[in-house]
Amino acid sequence: MIRYGPAGFQYKDWEGIVYPTSRPKGFDPLGYLAHYFDTIEINSTFYGPARATTAESWARRVAHNPDFRFTAKLYQRFTHKRTSAWTQAEVDEVRAGFDPLMERGKLGAVLLQFPWSFRRTDENREWVADVVGTFGQYPLVLEVRHESWNVAAFYEELMERGIGFVNIDQPLFHDSIKPSAVATSRVGYVRVHGRNFQDWFRKDAGRDARYNYLYPPHELQPWAARTQELAREPATDDVFVVTNNHYRGKAVANALMLQAMVEGKPAPAPPPLFDEYGEALADFAVPEEFATDERNDGDDEDLPEKPAPAKKKTSAAKKKTATPKKKTSARKNKSAQP
Repeated sequence: MIRYGPAGFQYKDWEGIVYPTSRPKGFDPLGYLAHYFDTIEINSTFYGPARATTAESWARRVAHNPDFRFTAKLYQRFTHKRTSAWTQAEVDEVRAGFDPLMERGKLGAVLLQFPWSFRRTDENREWVADVVGTFGQYPLVLEVRHESWNVAAFYEELMERGIGFVNIDQPLFHDSIKPSAVATSRVGYVRVHGRNFQDWFRKDAGRDARYNYLYPPHELQPWAARTQELAREPATDDVFVVTNNHYRGKAVANALMLQAMVEGKPAPAPPPLFDEYGEALADFAVPEEFATDERNDGDDEDLPEKPAPAKKKTSAAKKKTATPKKKTSARKNKSAQP
C-alpha cells in the first residue's frame, strides 16, 4: 500500500489554510487530517521522546481510518548528539513512546534522520549499527544526506539488516545525495524537503524559511514515477510518501498532488486549502468536507522545531498522471543542523 501525508500536523500557520478558520468545539487537527491521508510523520519525537499517554492518544484519534499508520522520527539524542554514549534510561524513554503505537498496529516506520555532515566513515557506520541494534524491534528506515553513503555496500548492509532506505529530495549542493528509488526492506520511503537553496544551509534561517517551498507539478512528476517504482518492488509491502515542506500548508498541497499523480485521479482535499493553493491544486484535488466528531483530548504534541508548548497548526480537478520510470558504543562526531 502507498500512503501519503505531511510531516507534522500542529502548525500555527496552518490555521485558515489547512484547517478551517471557524472550528467546532473539540476540533482535532490530527483526526481531521486522517480523513484525507493515510500517514503523518511525527516530528515531535525528534526533539524529545513522546509520553506513552500521548502516543495512546494519537492512536485513538486516527482509529476511524483503519489504513492509517504513523511514521515517527527517532529522538535526536541518537542521531545528532553523538559525542557520548546514550544511557539505558534514554532508550527506555524512547521505547515507551513508540510501543503504544506499535502495539496498536499504528506504527509504520521509525525514521533515523542523520544530518548532511554525517559522512560514511567506519566510526559512523558503527554508530548506525549500534542505533539499529538498539531499536531493531521497530520497522526502521534510515535517512542520510551525504553522497558518501551512495555505494553498493551500504545498500547491501541495509538489506541484510531489513532497514529501509529513505529516498529524499533536498537542495543539491556539493556532495548532497541525489534523488533515487531504492528499496532495501519491506518498507519503501520517500521524503521531500523542498528546494529552498537560499536558506537550506543558512545558519540564521529559521524553520519556516528553510521549508518554505511549493513544488510545481514538473518537479513532483519524477517523484510520482519513483513512488510507483518502489511500490513495484517484490519485497516492498508499504511505501510512505512524506512531504516535509510544511510552511503554510505547502506539504499538504504537495502530498495531495503526488497522490493524484500516482493514482491517476483527483485526491479529496481540505476545502480551505483551495483559497491558498487553488491554482496549484486545480488539476490534482477536489474539495471534500468530512463531518468530524473526533475530539481532541489534549495531547497535541507534534512540534517541528522545539518541544515547547505551541500549537501549530482549500478548483475542481481533473486527472493528471506521471509517466513511470523504471550496543551502544560512543563515538565522537560533529553535529550539524538536521
